[in-house]
Amino acid sequence: MFCYQCEQAAKGEACTVLGVCGKDPEVAALQDLLIYTLQGLAQVAVAGRQVGVTDRDVNVFICEASFATLTNVDFDPERFVAFIHKAVELRERLKEKVKAAGGRSDWSGPAVFQPEKTKEGMVAQAEAVGLKSYPAASPDILSLKHVLLFGVKGVCAYTDHAQILGQEDEKVYAFIQEAFAALPDPNLGLQELLNLVLKCGETNLRAMELLDAGNTGRYGHPVPTKVPLGHKAGKAILVSGHDLLDMEEILKQSEGKGIYVYTHGEMLPCHGYPGLKKYPHFYGHFGTAWQNQIKEFPQFPGAIVMTTNCLQRPQASYADRIFTRGLVGWPGIKHIPDLNFGPVIDKALELPGFPEDANGRHVMVGFARNTVLGVADKVIEAVKSGAIRHFFLVGGCDGAKPGRSYYTEFVQKVPQDCVVLTLACGKFRFFDLPLGEIGGIPRLLDVGQCNDAYSAIQIAVALAQAFGTEVNKLPLSLVLSWYEQKAVAILLTLLYLGIKNIRLGPSLPAFVTPNVLDVLVKNFNIQPISTPEEDLKAILG
Repeated sequence: MFCYQCEQAAKGEACTVLGVCGKDPEVAALQDLLIYTLQGLAQVAVAGRQVGVTDRDVNVFICEASFATLTNVDFDPERFVAFIHKAVELRERLKEKVKAAGGRSDWSGPAVFQPEKTKEGMVAQAEAVGLKSYPAASPDILSLKHVLLFGVKGVCAYTDHAQILGQEDEKVYAFIQEAFAALPDPNLGLQELLNLVLKCGETNLRAMELLDAGNTGRYGHPVPTKVPLGHKAGKAILVSGHDLLDMEEILKQSEGKGIYVYTHGEMLPCHGYPGLKKYPHFYGHFGTAWQNQIKEFPQFPGAIVMTTNCLQRPQASYADRIFTRGLVGWPGIKHIPDLNFGPVIDKALELPGFPEDANGRHVMVGFARNTVLGVADKVIEAVKSGAIRHFFLVGGCDGAKPGRSYYTEFVQKVPQDCVVLTLACGKFRFFDLPLGEIGGIPRLLDVGQCNDAYSAIQIAVALAQAFGTEVNKLPLSLVLSWYEQKAVAILLTLLYLGIKNIRLGPSLPAFVTPNVLDVLVKNFNIQPISTPEEDLKAILG
């Protein structure tokens, strides 16, 4: 086993015995083999595009299968065996179409790979195709191939989210296949790979735009909404992950059944969407970020649904009442294969629910681009008058490392004449801090999920246009936390856009070599976080 795709890689280097995420060597091997098989499928898909042959089943499958290999998504080895077999089946079917169209018919490498019949045989095959096997003339070329792989995994996740909501773009699918096909290419040099890495960022911007269109087109633009952190007496369902369509269906199917629906983790921003908040039994938010679920889920007296990434090993105290959905999986945990949430509702009705109301605190959500730009005139005037000195975008992924307390301390120490924008689950380090307002503008603005990074980018671009300048000259600083591959894709998007002076933590990616890091520092002045005091002093002077 060798895996270092997430921030919490063992010893800051790699997981080689057991994944910090809970992934065992068998699943790690099958994920490596699936990625190798996808490379062969992508090679055939790229050749097909050259002769006008495309296959939507292939387009969608590559995204789904890749998404399943993200950190904290699927831990079920049997499902990866099925993915590998389907990849080969689609590849061979596509080969025939390409050949019939006059395209390439000579194949080698991953494009001719055949899996063993048994799971154990596949695990043995995986030893030869892991991350270290990618052809590379230097450690820096291998590093860039891994940056590309982890970035395109993030693009696949966002593309899958968007596709579920009916938003697709052939150019996005084409790049995803180009990127996978590039990984086994022994002839790519540093510049070619750097270009692909930045193109990955460009493509991710489009994928996030599609997802934004899917979410806002179906559910409306988020509006400022007060979300209770307490609970109501009665039966309960808790929804975690990121998928808004799953949330909509759960709300529809549980309506009128005496069940209250709560969000957990990155589902918190769902409360701001008009198309979701209209349901009277959609009540509040329970818990915080993904890494706390093993402490928080035992305290929830209802059914729990994990809609997308961020699953941890289910504990015995709630294993009989947690359900996985979509690409999420854990051996022995009940899976919802479609949009029929009847088993979840039945389980919620069986369970006791909350015995009484608890009037806790509340937080505000719904400050996505439509809301913020709706008061852009006030924001601009506040900056010009000096009422607002600086904006900080403090967001990204949360995690279990002690060093992540930096982000709480940073926000606490941001001066009173500054505004903090936030998104993704990193905000749970400070989402309930009472930061007050500046001229009616909240000092803490929740832009949404990590999936809503497009919204934050559009806010920055629009403000730059309003001030007649570029984003890098705005009184805006990005202080980001990363954990998994969606965060890698977002970072590549920011680099593609030329955003500079990003502070990144709590540690730098283990898959970035010193030479590659040097390029990022020289071209973008990307830098690791230090201490809140030092970073604030460096930014504000």
